[in-house]
Amino acid sequence: MPTTATVATFLLASVVLVLIPGPSVMFIVGRALAQGRRAALLSVAGSTTGAAVLVVAVATGFGAVALASMAVFTVLKFVGAGYLVFLGVQAFRHRGDLAGALTASTAPAHRLYRQGFVVGATNPKTVVFFAAVLPQFVDPHGGAVTGQMLVLGLVFLGVAIVLDVAWALAAGAARDWFATSPARLRRVGGTGGLMMIGLGVGLAATGRGD
Repeated sequence: MPTTATVATFLLASVVLVLIPGPSVMFIVGRALAQGRRAALLSVAGSTTGAAVLVVAVATGFGAVALASMAVFTVLKFVGAGYLVFLGVQAFRHRGDLAGALTASTAPAHRLYRQGFVVGATNPKTVVFFAAVLPQFVDPHGGAVTGQMLVLGLVFLGVAIVLDVAWALAAGAARDWFATSPARLRRVGGTGGLMMIGLGVGLAATGRGD
């Protein structure tokens, strides 16, 4: 098991990473603006599950492969980028439907959750952090390496849940204010869609070391 000092240091590193908006955070904010608080919170749940899959993958060795292989890393990056662009286009196209969505959401919970999962599981920022940073906090003489990585991964997931929920609630509150005017709501829905499109394009354009 990792020591208390190691966990505390890793906790601080996790807070810093999550506080800096990346693909998952920007996706959650965009989803909150485009579809509301419920959609954003379901996206948080899906994104966290996707990140949990990355934790297990890194702990069992796949993360190192993805980091070392340009082909694997590139495929992962473009899958995530393309998916974000697709979701952004859909949100932008349906921005005029948001007024009705305030009282009745037509998007099934499982679909919102699944979309969040894909974004979380294909987040290159998280892959790099888990594959390159997480192992630095593991003590080869402190017991099972896989177990240590899983414990530290759980710490990261806890931080991510708290901060991502805060982002979702804040963006959802902003959207509620815009909802007092159909025209403003349409604009904010379009903005959320454009945010996701821009994030996907930016993610696809970034280099490996970004």
